[in-house]
Amino acid sequence: MKVLVTGGAGFIGSHIANHFGSKGYNVLVFDNLSREGTNKNVDWLRQNKNIMFVKGDVRNFDTLKPHMKDTELIIHTAAQVAVTTSFKTPREDFEINAMGTFNVLEAARQANTNPTIVYFSTNKVYGSNVNNIKLAEKKTRYEFDQKGFEFGIPEQFHTDTNNHTPYGISKYMGELYARDYSYNFGLNTVCFRCSCMYGPRQFGNEDQGWVAHFIISSILNRPITIYGDGKQARDVLFVDDVTKLIETATKKIRRIKGETFNIGGGPNNTISLLELIHIIENNLSKKTKYTFSKWRPADQKVYVSDIRKAEKMIGWKPLIDPVTGINKLIDWVKENKSIFN
Repeated sequence: MKVLVTGGAGFIGSHIANHFGSKGYNVLVFDNLSREGTNKNVDWLRQNKNIMFVKGDVRNFDTLKPHMKDTELIIHTAAQVAVTTSFKTPREDFEINAMGTFNVLEAARQANTNPTIVYFSTNKVYGSNVNNIKLAEKKTRYEFDQKGFEFGIPEQFHTDTNNHTPYGISKYMGELYARDYSYNFGLNTVCFRCSCMYGPRQFGNEDQGWVAHFIISSILNRPITIYGDGKQARDVLFVDDVTKLIETATKKIRRIKGETFNIGGGPNNTISLLELIHIIENNLSKKTKYTFSKWRPADQKVYVSDIRKAEKMIGWKPLIDPVTGINKLIDWVKENKSIFN
């Protein structure tokens, strides 16, 4: 089987490409190498004989289309991934996330293989509706404190009637097109609204990839700025659980075709910024340098994915808890400290 991974030199994309390549599939990584760390991930991927790399941009339909010809599985991870960047350059955010996704779907529609398409969406499609849920403030975190959200945010939660970010809108547009192409053209699409994913080979920074950013900064003795009070909490998902999800989901595409799933660690795998720092300090046996600043626009105090639909329809659930996963990432950064200097 031929697999195409757009954004395949990024954090999630590179792990998915390596996973399928290691199982003997022919994998094509399609990436424009615009993000920090992608060159290093390409060097890593080239060690796998089943993986081929093509430098390309999903905004260029003519460049993308020829690589769809014999592809049977498309994992679409290419994206502009930062909310903050979408405020600075909303046109670029739209062109990459909305138009780029349209190009992927249209190229897939014109392919002769009826490929399966997995689209990585985001929890930001829910906009500021999430902030209307009643919260309880604990010592180190905020938690949902409203009936109906004991398991987190369900897929039927409002995606309209409130404010969004350019990033949330552009990703939602891609999701709508993916679902529509399944309904109207019969494409085998599935959409995953992802929460915070983390793990080795993540070159996190202040704008995106906060778990890796905190760990890298702590190990390299770089100061960290916490926007808000540090009690904001997320459900986090280790990258090995992501690759298992993709493999399982693609085998069940006939059942889940056209569906959308909330994907994250779920209520059993939540952590706040302050709690992450505590785990890092315990591992490194030293204090992390951090200061506080004002809240950033559109930041959610709490986001937790209700993942019961994925458990029921796909037969998937996370297996790696936050402490185990965070310590694995810390070990990887320690072993590869030189690549961050």
